[in-house]
Amino acid sequence: MGIKKKKEMQVTALTICHQDLETLHSLADVEGKNLASLLLHCVQLTDGVSQIHCVKQIVPLLEKADKNGTCDPSIRSCLDILAGIYLSLSLKNPLKKVLASSLNGLPEFFLTEAVQSFTSRLQEELSTTDVYSYRKVIDNISSCMENFDVGRAGVSNLLKNVLHFMQKSLTEISEENRKFAGNHIVQTQLMNDLSVGTRVSVMLVQKIQDFQTLHVRISSSPTWQSMCGLLSIFTKFLIDDHLLQTIQSTSGLAVILFIKAMFHPPEEIPDLISSLLLRSVDCTSIPDWFLNCCRSLCCADVSQSTLLFLCQGTLTMLDWQNGRMGPSGEALLLNIVHVLFTLSSQIKESTLELFFSRILASWTNSAIHVLESSSPSLKDSLNGNSSIVGKLLEYVYTHWEHPLDALRHQTKIIFRNVLQIHQLTKEKSDSEASGLAADRFICELTESLLRLEWHVKGKYMCLGCLVDYTGIGHILALAKTIPSQILEVMGDQSLVPYASDLLETMFRSHKSHLKSQAVDSTWIDEWHETWVSPLLFILCEGNLDQKSYVIDYYLPKLLNCSPESLSYMVKILQSSADAKSGSYNSTGALGALMACLRAARAHGHLRSATDVWRNLVSSARIKQGLIHQHCQVRIDTLGLLCESNRSTEIVSTEELQWIQFFIAYNLNSQSPGVRQQICSLLKKLFCRIQESSQVLYKLEQSRSKHEPENELSKQHPSVSLQQYKNFMSSICNSLFEALFPGSSYPTRFSALTILGSVAEVFPVPEGQVQTVYQLSHDIDVGRFQTLMECFTSTFEEVKILAFDLLMKLPKTVVQFQDSEKLQGLFQAALELSTSTKPYDCVTASYLLNFLIWQNALPSSLSAYLQTQQAACGDGDTSAIVVERNTLMVIKCLLENLEEEISQAENSLLQAAASFPLYGRAHCITGALQRLSLNSLQLVSEWRPVVEKLLLVSYRLSAVVSPVIQSSSPEGLIPMDTDSESASRLQTILSEIQPRDTNDYFNQAKILKERDSFDLEDLNASVPDIGASAEIKGKERKTCDVTAQMVLVCCWRSMKEVALLLGTLCQLLPMQSAPEPRSGLLTVEQVKEIGDYFKQHLLQSRHRGAFELAYTGFVKLTEILNRCPNVSLQKLPEHWLWNVLEEIKCSDPSSKLCATRRSAGLPFYIQALLASEPKKGKMDLLKITMKELISLAGPTDDSQSTVPQVHALNILRALFRDTRLGENIIPYVADGAKAAILGFTSPVWAVRNSSTLLFSTLITRIFGVKRGKDELSKKNRMTGSEFFSRFPELYPFLLQQLEAVANTVDSDAGELNRHPSMFLLLLVLGRLYPSPMDGTYSTLSMAPFIPFIMRCGHSPVYRSREMAARALVPFVMVDEIPNTIRTLLAKLPNSTDQCFRQNHIHGTLLQVFHLLQAFSDSKYRLNAYFQQELADVAVCTRAKLWLAERQNPCLVTRAVYIDILFLLTRCLDKPTKGNQPALEHLGFWGDIRRIISRSELITGFPYTFTVPGLPQYLQSLTKLAISAVWAVEAQAGEQARDIPISFSQLLESSFPEVRLLTLEALLERFSTAASGLGEKGLPPLLWNMGGTFLMLAMKENHPECFCKILKILHRMDPSEWLPETEHCIHLTPKEFLIWTMDIASNERSEIQSVALRLASKVIAHRMQTCEETRDSMVPTLKQWVRLVAASCGEHLPTESRLAAAEALTSTTPFLLTSPDPVLELQDTLALWRCVLTLLQSEEQAVRDAATETVATAMSQENTCQSTEFAFCQVDASVALTLALAVLCDLLQQWDQLAPGLPVLLGWLLGEGEDFVVHVESTHQVEDHLFEKAEINFWAETLTFVKYLYKHLSHLLSKSSWCPLRPESLRHLHRTASEQCHLLSQLFRELPPTAEFLKTVEFTRLRIQEERTLACRRLLAFLEGKEREDTLVLSASDSVAETNPFTLARTETAC
Repeated sequence: MGIKKKKEMQVTALTICHQDLETLHSLADVEGKNLASLLLHCVQLTDGVSQIHCVKQIVPLLEKADKNGTCDPSIRSCLDILAGIYLSLSLKNPLKKVLASSLNGLPEFFLTEAVQSFTSRLQEELSTTDVYSYRKVIDNISSCMENFDVGRAGVSNLLKNVLHFMQKSLTEISEENRKFAGNHIVQTQLMNDLSVGTRVSVMLVQKIQDFQTLHVRISSSPTWQSMCGLLSIFTKFLIDDHLLQTIQSTSGLAVILFIKAMFHPPEEIPDLISSLLLRSVDCTSIPDWFLNCCRSLCCADVSQSTLLFLCQGTLTMLDWQNGRMGPSGEALLLNIVHVLFTLSSQIKESTLELFFSRILASWTNSAIHVLESSSPSLKDSLNGNSSIVGKLLEYVYTHWEHPLDALRHQTKIIFRNVLQIHQLTKEKSDSEASGLAADRFICELTESLLRLEWHVKGKYMCLGCLVDYTGIGHILALAKTIPSQILEVMGDQSLVPYASDLLETMFRSHKSHLKSQAVDSTWIDEWHETWVSPLLFILCEGNLDQKSYVIDYYLPKLLNCSPESLSYMVKILQSSADAKSGSYNSTGALGALMACLRAARAHGHLRSATDVWRNLVSSARIKQGLIHQHCQVRIDTLGLLCESNRSTEIVSTEELQWIQFFIAYNLNSQSPGVRQQICSLLKKLFCRIQESSQVLYKLEQSRSKHEPENELSKQHPSVSLQQYKNFMSSICNSLFEALFPGSSYPTRFSALTILGSVAEVFPVPEGQVQTVYQLSHDIDVGRFQTLMECFTSTFEEVKILAFDLLMKLPKTVVQFQDSEKLQGLFQAALELSTSTKPYDCVTASYLLNFLIWQNALPSSLSAYLQTQQAACGDGDTSAIVVERNTLMVIKCLLENLEEEISQAENSLLQAAASFPLYGRAHCITGALQRLSLNSLQLVSEWRPVVEKLLLVSYRLSAVVSPVIQSSSPEGLIPMDTDSESASRLQTILSEIQPRDTNDYFNQAKILKERDSFDLEDLNASVPDIGASAEIKGKERKTCDVTAQMVLVCCWRSMKEVALLLGTLCQLLPMQSAPEPRSGLLTVEQVKEIGDYFKQHLLQSRHRGAFELAYTGFVKLTEILNRCPNVSLQKLPEHWLWNVLEEIKCSDPSSKLCATRRSAGLPFYIQALLASEPKKGKMDLLKITMKELISLAGPTDDSQSTVPQVHALNILRALFRDTRLGENIIPYVADGAKAAILGFTSPVWAVRNSSTLLFSTLITRIFGVKRGKDELSKKNRMTGSEFFSRFPELYPFLLQQLEAVANTVDSDAGELNRHPSMFLLLLVLGRLYPSPMDGTYSTLSMAPFIPFIMRCGHSPVYRSREMAARALVPFVMVDEIPNTIRTLLAKLPNSTDQCFRQNHIHGTLLQVFHLLQAFSDSKYRLNAYFQQELADVAVCTRAKLWLAERQNPCLVTRAVYIDILFLLTRCLDKPTKGNQPALEHLGFWGDIRRIISRSELITGFPYTFTVPGLPQYLQSLTKLAISAVWAVEAQAGEQARDIPISFSQLLESSFPEVRLLTLEALLERFSTAASGLGEKGLPPLLWNMGGTFLMLAMKENHPECFCKILKILHRMDPSEWLPETEHCIHLTPKEFLIWTMDIASNERSEIQSVALRLASKVIAHRMQTCEETRDSMVPTLKQWVRLVAASCGEHLPTESRLAAAEALTSTTPFLLTSPDPVLELQDTLALWRCVLTLLQSEEQAVRDAATETVATAMSQENTCQSTEFAFCQVDASVALTLALAVLCDLLQQWDQLAPGLPVLLGWLLGEGEDFVVHVESTHQVEDHLFEKAEINFWAETLTFVKYLYKHLSHLLSKSSWCPLRPESLRHLHRTASEQCHLLSQLFRELPPTAEFLKTVEFTRLRIQEERTLACRRLLAFLEGKEREDTLVLSASDSVAETNPFTLARTETAC
């Protein structure tokens, strides 16, 4: 962006041999003007770029010499040297291309000489005999052929030699490759050489002109011999599957090209290749040379890959243009495609699949070329209805969802080409005469694509191709709402790119179509209506994801297509924004407006910034957007200010002010995504400021030289630059202030990230470069200390950001003058590294790293360095200083760690309690990771340190591993309070037994509360316990050791050892034993590390332990695979074979853990396979998978199932490993077979492992579950796609399903033979039919249907349900009605004597699910749909007895009733003026009869012990309710023939009936209350208030009671409140008290509803003024207490939301009323509730409280208090606005005097028990993982700052009578006491308390700020502080204070 230095090009300088140099010296002239002098000068330069400039002077020099017409010997010699230089340069050196380009421009006179020189030099090159030098020669031949005439001529002259060399080199390289089998590093290089050699051979034949005339076609010709030799080599490469596929692919091209060049006559070539492909070569009719060269292709069976690459070569190398090969060429084309279709079903490997797709796309391209002048027969074979096109489309449909992007892209090319092929096969007369409508192929294709679901990615791609082919008109005619449909799916990230590309294709096509047909400009209105209106709707009303994706992907494309549409969009949105601004769950028109303007500005569609603000949007709107309640509106508004298409656009003054305003309120965003966007946008702004400041500096310089006279109106550059400086300084002040004590994690993250961006964008200036701002100028000691304190954050991201920021600052800023302070910091770091709290050691690591890198270590550490003087010599640089410091710190830590391990070996308990070992190890790893260990200078000092590190790691591991490897649950060592449980733990504890001197592990302790012991007692038995300096201070204190402490010590120590060893093996250079000087690790040490990891992975039994070892082991295996040492490189393979053998031989006595999912074994194998190079053949993976799948299959011997269990568990891990990618897919089918068959095993362990493997495979095949819907279309696949990817599963699944279906009708005892039914149905249920499924696939879904239907007869309820769900996808939508009728016909009649209820239930479930799928389909409002359903309804009536008492089974009765209910929902619409189908069929009559005869009317003779009763009750109630609504809709108020009334349903004794009824009624009342219903409340529900009141009094079922209260809350109180006395004998006031009593005592949901109801009643009574205010006050006081009690942060969210809603509903009457009803104390209590809720950690609660503030601001008497009345604002702004409104109200009420002490009490924190807090900091026990008072949002000092600001503003501006001294005396006393207490507590803290006592220190700092703020206001009130001082301090942040405030506190006191 802008004026940055370009990165200088790196060019390696050319050099020449000594002899050539001597020649140049002898030929150079004295003046230095001849070619030799120029070359000599060029060679003497050391810079490659300068040499390029020299080379470019060669041709001009020779052109001068050419005029003389002589070629003297010196020039000839120079040309010879130039040829040598060219051939000596590497292929990628830019000098080589420059030299070739220059020599191409040689004057003709010198060309012959140049060619001769090149020929002779190249001939020397070709005589090379070293295999590893061949590559350089091949590269030179290649470069000579590439756009280099002289080089090409030289190669042509030596063609015989070149071909011979190519033959020799390829043969020898191939042989060398065979020798080094297994050494993949060498093999990779050699295979690369083979690939390049093959390519160059192809290039030779292609680029040498008249190749065939250059050799005599006789067998004795050397050229011919070389050609035959090369053809033999390429044939061998082609059939060798051990080579890389890229070599095979290139060899396929070479074979066909050489055949084309050598075979005569050329007319027979197509037939010859056809016979090769079809395996029908007649060996007698082909030349001997061909048979000798290609015998393996002619006579032997060849692999799939060989055939595939032959097809590729044929399509690429033969000339298909204009049908030049005639009929035989057309036959070859068809033969190729048939061979490809055969291969399609056989290829499994992902790389071959990719090759196949490209080759098939290449075939379609060739077909297009041939069709342009082809025979009619070929056109018939390739038209739209042909089988070939059908199979091509089938391939597209089955692969358009393929996981590989590249393959999906090929399907697009194939589809587009198919359309073109179809176009070319049509007769011209046909295409001209008949339009698109008559093209049946295209019409059917379009309709079938439109019928597809929108989750299918291929649909977008194919529709895009169709639009390009046919235009948009045809598609819009078929689907007018397609723009809205596509925009609807843009909430799904995976579909967004496809949807936006399709939309762009469509609207561009539509625009050009409308434009071409239009006479005037009115066409744009239609275009806007089609494309812009749906966009605006989404921007205003869409969900957050949908809107953000539309803004990012669709909006810019639309504006790029039609920039003029912006004004149309703005005009509509401006008018909408006036009416509605949006809310927290909707962005509204304001958000849409900002999004449009942002996109327009970012893409350059707005002329300049001033135009935006002046003409399009007001300043007030911008400010509203910046603090809007919806985060997306805030982001878009900020983006509008920050983003610009011009990086040097000047930032205006208004923009700078708005950014400052934004930062004040938006740092504390809880959403990580929003934080990242804010930081990113501000960084863009800073870049703009930096770039534009450079322009301003230049402008300022030019103005000072030439001052213009006519530019007075424009701002002078210096003014803008000063504004920039002030702005940046102000921003950084705000950001540092945001790091105040107790600031939340989001605030700190945002502030530090933005400060980091400032440091990065405005670097320290170098040389003449000017910078407008430097962060270092604004950093003083206080701010430096603030950044250091960020290391104490419990969030590591904050530590990282603070560290990075400190590292970006210049060294001068962070200098330490105080050596005592340095020593204190270092000691604090050492102390933290032994803390029992795990996050403290992370702080220690960052602190030590900072001291290391800033060279700020105490001088005492230098004793650890032996070669100190040498290290600090004259050449001392920053790198060696860091290395020296790191070495000192690691030695110090290592020494301490060794002592502590010695003590831990004596007592692990003492270590866990006093110095958990992991902290030291963590700090060592942290120091090593920041050092570049491959370029160490103090090697002699590092070697013993590394050796000691390894030994210490092994010792540490030995101490803790007994705990980790124990068989106790996850290594737990419980301490029980129960003697019986304690004795049961004896076995576990005796197994662990580490080396411990006390009896901790020898007998289980029984604890009263916690086992306590004194370390002093331990000293007696462990003499050397106090050896370490860090422990001495802890010796005298009593420690509580818990099992958790011991465990954390062991687990984390193991983790740190694994990470340390992983770091060592990953970063340190490796040496071999004979050369000790070259590196720091020996081969033996690496093997030791490997053995360590192996032991822990194979012996640990707990996931945490082996996961940690796995992390380090992966790093080791990756290093080993890249290691040049062959013995190390072979280690992973050796380990793999050993462990596979061990698995095969394992039995129950094996050391390998067969439980716990084989523990670390899968991780071990995973690490070994995942590190195998992906570009190779993946042989280890192939062999391992083959072994594992054979082991995972069923075994006859049930005794030896351990290997099977291991194999299944390892397969699961491998299928889950994403690093193996598509390489694992070929084994999915075998894995699925193993899992399904394993599920039938009698051994539980096998079944368990099979289930886990199956679950993994389902995820691997169908993708990660993306929604709550178990069978979401996103996680499904069409049957054809599934079976085309895994064809071997088709017969397997069918066979298994048939076996299950055949036994499912038998007795339940036999069912156990086929427990795999569940898995089979699970797989089949995830498949679905596609409208695209053609007739060309042999894998039809139909055979599965009868078997799935029979599975529905299973005696297992869950299996019947699954069979019903699995059947749905197998039946096409238009086949569903027939299938339903068939199923219904199978149901028994009422007269049948013998039937099974299981069979009936299974069949009914299938009918129900099919009917549900049909009703959800696109036919919903279609006449065909209604007719089909009417036929189904007729069939259903025939079996109506199943819904009546004749059917004794309640379960089947319930399902039948569900079917009836579904039919009533689907057939409720009248068609074409007729009465509804249900009435016409007499269906409602049947339903009324069923209900009237049912138990709802006659009563229930059942109890809950009857199976299926609850289900039956729910089904029956739903049907009854739908019948009531239906009658009500038809009859209106008459309500005739109502089968049952709501009153009857509500009086039912069964809560299920009442609950369903109440839910239905609540939905109607809610709809009516919200105004969404069309007709309001039905007459049937009028006057029901009394009924609900009586129900409320007697209901005892909690859920029903809750629903009743909700209904009363939804109803208008005026309808039912007057009836309370009549119905329930309570006055309205008594009812209110009753409601509040419920709210006080009931559980949370009922409590919340009751509170809402009470609040609504209060609001109603206050509004209607039925009673005097005095009588309401006691009740209101109770309500206030209730609301206050519901606001606590510890309460459920629902309670706090209810409190917020209660406050909102009563705000106009109680909070903001001009004439307050409540006493001031109560009113302020309510305002305190609002403020508390605004500071809640829950977003939903804050948003609800923000609604309260919005209501308060919009009242008549408060709307002038702020500038944001009637706006939707964020909670952070609402907090300060609420305080502003409150202060304004105190003035209005004239209650400032009594109110002020209360507000000052809030400021001081009265009622928050500070003293108790302080005492607790000294007495509280350390809980291991308690991260102090973590706050994710609320910030005490932010509230204090806002309150202080508003109070000081209020006091300085208002005219009021002074307060009486006694009213403030209490506050004075409290503040003074707190001040003295704070001083005392600060003195008690250690010197580095901010690190060692962070929680206490932060708490004291916060309270200190509160106290100081309160005292300052109290001093002002007493007249001790001047008004101007108060106002000034009010504008400053309370947090802007010196971090060390002890002295000031004492002074203040």
